[in-house]
This record gives sequence, C-alpha cells and structure tokens, in this order.
Amino acid sequence: MADPKGFLKVTERELPARRPVPVRILDWKEVYEPGDSAVLRRQAGRCMDCGIPFCHQGCPLGNLIPEWNDLTWRGEGRTAIERLHATNNFPEFTGRLCPAPCESACVLGINQPAVTIKQIEVSIIDEAFGNGWVEPKPPARLTGKTVAVVGSGPAGLAAAQQLTRAGHTVAVYERDDRIGGLLRYGIPDFKMEKKHVEARLRQMQDEGTRFRAGVEIGKDISWSDLRARYDAVVVATGATVPRDLPIPGRNLAGVHFAMEYLVESNKAVAGDTVPNQITAEGKHVVVIGGGDTGADCIGTAHRQGALSVTNLAIGKQPGSERPEHQPWPMTPTLFEVSSAHEEGGERQYLASTVEFVGNDAGEVRALVVAETEFVDGRRVPKRGTEREIPADLVLIAMGFTGPERDALESQLQAQFTSRGNVERDGAFQATAPGVFVAGDAGRGQSLIVWAIAEGRSVAAEVDAYLMGETSLPSPVRPTDVAIGLQPA
Repeated sequence: MADPKGFLKVTERELPARRPVPVRILDWKEVYEPGDSAVLRRQAGRCMDCGIPFCHQGCPLGNLIPEWNDLTWRGEGRTAIERLHATNNFPEFTGRLCPAPCESACVLGINQPAVTIKQIEVSIIDEAFGNGWVEPKPPARLTGKTVAVVGSGPAGLAAAQQLTRAGHTVAVYERDDRIGGLLRYGIPDFKMEKKHVEARLRQMQDEGTRFRAGVEIGKDISWSDLRARYDAVVVATGATVPRDLPIPGRNLAGVHFAMEYLVESNKAVAGDTVPNQITAEGKHVVVIGGGDTGADCIGTAHRQGALSVTNLAIGKQPGSERPEHQPWPMTPTLFEVSSAHEEGGERQYLASTVEFVGNDAGEVRALVVAETEFVDGRRVPKRGTEREIPADLVLIAMGFTGPERDALESQLQAQFTSRGNVERDGAFQATAPGVFVAGDAGRGQSLIVWAIAEGRSVAAEVDAYLMGETSLPSPVRPTDVAIGLQPA
C-alpha cells in the first residue's frame, strides 16, 4: 500500500493551480499549471488501502486505483502506467474529461476530502508519454477477420484498439474530416489539447488500426453494404441529435445548437478556415443549459471576446454539501465552479426561456426569461415574472436525445428503445446479425468513462462472436449502473 499513515498526516486535497484567468483566456492551452511531483506523491500517499476499495465500483472501467496510487507514491511510474493501461485504454482522456465518480466513492471521502485520483491518473499517463513508455502493441498474429467501427469517439476508439490487439483487421470510419469524434470537435482545447488525441492515434495506427476519415456511413457507403464487406460492425456513432427548444423566435439568426458553435471553434483553433464562423466576439452571449457542454461554450465565448456571458439553467442551484439523499458512496449533485465559470459571466438558476426576441433584420436581440415554478411535477414559467435579457448569440446546450436514426432504420432495420437509443441485447448486439452497439448510441448521453468501458466490453463480445471465445476484458454490461450514476 501507499504510506500507511499518509491519510493521517496529510488531510488536505492539493491540486495543481489553474493559470491566471487574464492570461489563460488569451489562448487555447489547457488551464492547469504543471503539477509538482512532491505534491502528487503526497496526495497518492493518502490512499488508505481500504479493505473494500469502493473507488473500483465507482469507476465503470474498474480501474486498479489503489495499486497505481501506491506505485505513484513509490515513484514507479512505468509500472503505474502498466496497471493503468490494464483497465483503461485512454487515461489521458479520462484524466482530463471524466467527472471522476471514483472520487465520490473514495472511502477517505467519508470524513476527509477524497484522494485526488483523477489528477494522479493524468500525471501517470503524461509522464508515460513524456518518457516514451506508451508503445504500440501490435497483435502477434492476425485472425483473418474484419471489423468496421463506425464513429471515432472514445467508445469507437476503445473498441478498435482492443479488437486490433486481438488480431482482427479493424477499420474506423468517421464522417468528419479528422478522427476523434467529440474528443476532436466537441471538447475545447483549454480542456484537452488535441496533441493528446494525435499521440494516441499514432499508437493505434502503429498497431494496425486503419482510419477512414471523411466517410459517412449511410450516405457514402450504406450500412447494408458495410455489413456485407465486414465480418462484424460496431455502431459507435454517439448520441448526436441535440435537444431543441421550440419556442417563439427559434428560427432567428444567432440562435444555434451548442455543438454547431463548438465544432466551428475547434476547427478554427486547429488552423482551418471556417467561412461565416459563429463567433462570440463583441456579442452578448446567452448559454441555455447548465451542464458540461454549456460550460465549454462559456469558456469558448470568453476566449473569443464576448461582451457578456449569461448561463441559464432551468433547475435549482445545487448545494455545496453532499445532500442527505445522496450519501457516500453515491455521486452527489453539487454546485461546481469549472474553469470556464471561474473566468466570468453570470449563472442564473430556475430560469425558463419563454421567447427569443428579434430585430427588424431577423436577428436575435434578446431573450424573454421567467422564473421557473413546479406545477404537477413539471417545470413551467411563472406568470408575471417575465423579463428581457440582451442576447446577440444564443447557444442551446440542453443535452442530446439519441443517435441519428434514418439510415440505421432504413438500411439496417435497427430497432430503437423508447428513449431513442439503438436497441441491443445483453451481448451489445443490435437486431441485425453481426452488428454491435457501444457508447452513447446504445446507452444515451453519458460519461466518457462509460464510453470507454462499453468500447472495451463490446470488443470482447465481437471477439467472441468471430472466434467462439475471447480473452478480452468486459468491464460492463449494457444494463450496468455504477454506484451513484443513473441508468441511461
């Protein structure tokens, strides 16, 4: 174990400092300062070697957290990354983007701040890349079987890497011009610079995974043709249909879905020319939706030079302490201040958007907002509380309703659940033979750690389907729910 008295001697959580706000909003680099290795080892030493490490249950991947905490404390970085990679294909992604349900489940969190698991995780992989310890692991032999993975987000990439290493010939199809899915175009660089995606893709290419960017399945190649070409197909297209807000004025110029805005911004940051780019420069910006996507829009608007940024959430403001109905080791709903919120703007809760108001040119100029009240369990605008707030750019970040259905239904005869997800059985198989579904396409909008876990699990099911048996790990089933997370 780590320091037997570590959690008694060190009772405070220590995280790397964020770069000063006036400095970091001038660029797109990640917000954190380089970490101090002494602080990191001190924090790793707080891990208690619990009799039952609930952090394992909190993490859908089943990461061996106490083991790599101990190895970090001992300064054995190379062995630590081996333990981390044993359960997680992409710790450089989860260590930056996952909300860390493992920390909510940390036993130390009963009466002290939890171990800084997420920070230790990302430090392990960053050290490994820095020292050249992340090496290709090509298969010893090829099986002769072929697999198409459609979608290059975390679920698709995890499935592809596992299946390639099992000896199958794997091609990943992505309709965007670059591989990475939401990792590439949905996540701003201030949260994760794209060099981390590129480094992992180089490893996968060296292992033998083939990437086909700029190819839309269902349009450039039909789903039925793809199924005929390959021995198995993995659908990992994500839940990309945004939840709309159909109120008066929705069609005004300047009202956009969040992902339209973020994709264009990420392309511009990557050096692409984006004609008529949606930008916040010199505008009053309103972001509707209080989740991570909304926060990404806020941080992006600050860097583009918005005049003001207002964030509207229809729900109540969460408390700063764990609520009684969400006891340890559940993941509590807490008021959080992300790096984007720290950079400025105003957050308003119990705010219902009633109408988008336009000018004579058909452009949005304001929002009519009312207080939210609960009637028969429904959240509705409270009459008599309406007011206007200025808005030149409105970004709808209210989540996603599921995958795009038309081509899957017409070409694969895929069935969908009542929640809009692709129907699948206990082996991740869709109704079409040899077609498997992983990640948000089958689960609904969820966490990156669930996407990777499902990608690893679907790889095991595909391998068993092709070969009759598998030795690949399968951390989750389609019906699994980690402690503290709601079923998707």
